[in-house]
Amino acid sequence: MHRGFKREVLLSKRALSIPVTFLTLFVAMLGIISVTYYFAIEQVNSRSGMLKMATARQDMLALSESILQLVGHPGSAWTFEISDSGGRINVQPAANILTMSITDGEEIADTIFNETIGQIIYELPFSETADTGLFLKGDSRTVVSQSGATIAQLAIAKGDQNSEIQLRHRPKVSYVAAGMENGNPVNNIRIYIVNLNTSEQMSLYGKVPLRISCATIDVTSLTYELSYAAEILTVNSILGGSSSSVNIPITSSPGGAVINVELVICNITIQRWVR
Repeated sequence: MHRGFKREVLLSKRALSIPVTFLTLFVAMLGIISVTYYFAIEQVNSRSGMLKMATARQDMLALSESILQLVGHPGSAWTFEISDSGGRINVQPAANILTMSITDGEEIADTIFNETIGQIIYELPFSETADTGLFLKGDSRTVVSQSGATIAQLAIAKGDQNSEIQLRHRPKVSYVAAGMENGNPVNNIRIYIVNLNTSEQMSLYGKVPLRISCATIDVTSLTYELSYAAEILTVNSILGGSSSSVNIPITSSPGGAVINVELVICNITIQRWVR
């Protein structure tokens, strides 16, 4: 009697252990599948984010190059399309104040330009990127004088909400000695400025066709006659809250020098292009 009862109990325990084992295996497999699925989704999202970043970078580099090719060619124009990289293109003509001043340390101390020159920002569809602070074109200097230096500043930065690709343009200075005037050497200094403030303000998602044109070129000339043997003229530039300067060598005589400063402002207009 007792042996039969014990046998029935053992059989029932074995019968119960089989579904419990399968349930444990099922739960374990479900956990593995869930973890695998999670990491697969994360990998897909990561690759998608990298692709969007690469496309946005390429678009902004191409846009920058399109603008630079128009500089100095009034009346010329390009059409260009921003791809849909999941973000938003912002053309901000009233942003980005450029303040320029010149000084020789003695007789010249003038502000020669103080206006907004505009900027273009592509707001990326994610808040963080390891590339923040990276310059895709140019560097952090707000004025350059080397012949090989680019006017463009294209950088990845942290915006108010998301990461951004910011396109700005800094002034570029060239200079040359140009003979004599009243017994004093003449120095011609030319400052090139790309101005986007005649552009259409826009903030758009998706594919955005643009028309980029060189509307006009404005030239402002200033002349300074120095009464001493100057050696250096410093050109200061404050752009978007950052500042830097370049020192321009001055050719002079004991009696002084003549400095001609020419501001060449290329007005680039960016508009939404309706096909």
